[in-house]
Amino acid sequence: MTTTPAADPSRLAAVASGFMAAKQLFAASELGLFAAIGTGSATTAQIAATTGAPERSVRILADAMVGLELLSYAEGQYTNTEATAAYLAGGEGLDLRPWLGFWDGLSYPHWLSYTESMRTAEPAPFDMGGERMEVFMGGVQTYNSLHALMLAENYDFTQHENLLDLAGLSTAFLDEAHKRNPKLRGAFVSTDMMLQMAKGGAPAGFGDFVEFHEADPLTTAVPGHYDSVLLEHVLHRFTPEENKTILTRAREAVDVGAALLVLDFLLDASDGRRLDAVLAGEYLVIDGTVVYPEDEVKGWLEATGWRWVETRPLPGSPRVIIAEAV
Repeated sequence: MTTTPAADPSRLAAVASGFMAAKQLFAASELGLFAAIGTGSATTAQIAATTGAPERSVRILADAMVGLELLSYAEGQYTNTEATAAYLAGGEGLDLRPWLGFWDGLSYPHWLSYTESMRTAEPAPFDMGGERMEVFMGGVQTYNSLHALMLAENYDFTQHENLLDLAGLSTAFLDEAHKRNPKLRGAFVSTDMMLQMAKGGAPAGFGDFVEFHEADPLTTAVPGHYDSVLLEHVLHRFTPEENKTILTRAREAVDVGAALLVLDFLLDASDGRRLDAVLAGEYLVIDGTVVYPEDEVKGWLEATGWRWVETRPLPGSPRVIIAEAV
C-alpha cells in the first residue's frame, strides 16, 4: 500500500505566525535592539546591558530577527543587516522607527476588527484623539519618506526641469528628486489643509526650489505649467470619478510628451507581490480608503489623455505607474 506524501505546511505556519513576527520586530525596535548593535556586532549580554532588557528576552528577539533575516549571527555575536543598520539603528539617514511605532501602537490593535471589516467592506471606528494623532501622522509621514527615497532611487529625475506634486501628502518626494537633480524646480499644489501640513514638514531650503499653491484639483484649474507631474498617495483617497478629474487637471498642466508618475499601492495578483494587497487591507480597516486594481487605473489614464508606459514596484513601497501625455 502506498501513501501520498503529506503537503508541506511550512508556508501556512509562516503566514499564520506572521503577527508574532511583526510584534517581535516592533518590540525589538522599541527596546533599542538594533540601535544597541549599531554598526558593529554584539552579544546578548552586551545588548542587554545597553537596552536594559533581560538577556533572556534579548536572546528571543535577536534569534527571531535572525530567522526573519533582519540580523545575522556568527560566533555568538549579532550584526545588523544593511536595512536594519540604515533604518532602525538610529544612525544618519531615514529613521523608520516612528513608522513601526505607528503600526505597533495604532494599526496593530485595530486589525483585531479586520474580519468584520472584510465582511462589511467598512472601516472600524478609529480613535485619533490626543497623542494618537501625533503618532499616526509621524508614522505615516515617515513611511511616505521611505516611498520618496525609493522613488528617487528607482526613477531618473534628471530628465525633468519642472515637477508638479499635485494633491500629494509629503514634501519628501520633491526634496528627494531635487537631491538627485539640483536643477529641478517644482510646485506643491493642494488644498489649504494639506498645504499647511506640507509646509510644516518641509525641510530647510525647500522653498528655494519649490512653490506652494493652494488649489483644489476637483474644482479648479492647476496653476502653472510643467514637464512632469507626480500624484503621490492620491488615488486611494478619492473615488474613480474624482481621480479621473484629478488626472484631467494634471493633463491640462502639461504639454504632449510630459511624464506622469502615479505612486500608490495597486492590486495586481499577476506578479505575486503581497505588499499591495496587505496595505489594501490596512487602508480599508483604518479609514475605508481604496487600493484600486492597476487595470482600472490604466483605464482612467487612457480616458484622460495619458498613455501608460510601465509600472515599477518600488522596494518596500508602493508601485509607480509611469505614463506619458498624448
